[in-house]
Amino acid sequence: MRRSDYRQALIDKVDCLVKQDQITVGSVNTAYLSAGEGLPVILLHGAGAGAVTWYSSIGAVSKNYHVIAPDIVGYGESDKPDAPYDRAYFSTWLNEFLSALNISKAHFVGLSQGGAIALQFALDYPEMINKLVLVDAGGLGARPSFASFLGMLWLNTFPSFLANRFYSRFILFNPNNRDPNHGQYSVEVIKGKGGKNAFQQGRGAAVSTISKDLLRQIEKDTLIIWGENDQLFALEHGEAAAKVMPNARLCRIPCAGHLPLMDQPELFNAILLEFLNENKSAEG
Repeated sequence: MRRSDYRQALIDKVDCLVKQDQITVGSVNTAYLSAGEGLPVILLHGAGAGAVTWYSSIGAVSKNYHVIAPDIVGYGESDKPDAPYDRAYFSTWLNEFLSALNISKAHFVGLSQGGAIALQFALDYPEMINKLVLVDAGGLGARPSFASFLGMLWLNTFPSFLANRFYSRFILFNPNNRDPNHGQYSVEVIKGKGGKNAFQQGRGAAVSTISKDLLRQIEKDTLIIWGENDQLFALEHGEAAAKVMPNARLCRIPCAGHLPLMDQPELFNAILLEFLNENKSAEG
């Protein structure tokens, strides 16, 4: 199968009409998925694959909101330029992306590295954030174990079915809970032109620790969701962040790893929507 086939197979799993589009953001051609109507919800995937990582959540969220899930620069079908790939770079790109779509304020949901990007965006452009959801987020001090880092290094240096299979055990409670097309798509993206740039040129800068002093400055209503069995980013870092951020709370998901949206999709979606729906009439 071609890369586009794996991507389309995941889009076909979404139980709603999904629009595929692209827009030029500065000099970066950015691909994105959108669905639904209403208040915008921006879904930011982690360091791998692309917007299709949200295949199990787009349909549920789009019943009440306008979902926009970009392929973050360096991933998916978006351009993969030579760049620093640190939080400042991603935050600037995200601001330009939203400006191009005429979105001045939205809810933000960030997974792993996408959570770190959302945190930086909240610091840089607080006026554009309504509510913030951090899912097993980077930037909170967590570091992968030696074994999981080896898996990450293997996948991003010599992408293959075997590398993906090995790494899957560290990001999922049960690797069978992830649609195999997602793993295959991830491998094909890394194999493609520029597919290794974000990993090799970023060198983990995007998920480096954000100081407690900066976290205390983020006053937006925040939900921190964490898989209790996350082997990549330990739960304790989500617990610590919830105590530091002034308006944050933590929700733990049992029998879930680094990708709770795949390990426990129904529970994850219910928790996410309950939070987004709170005080919805007053917001919108």
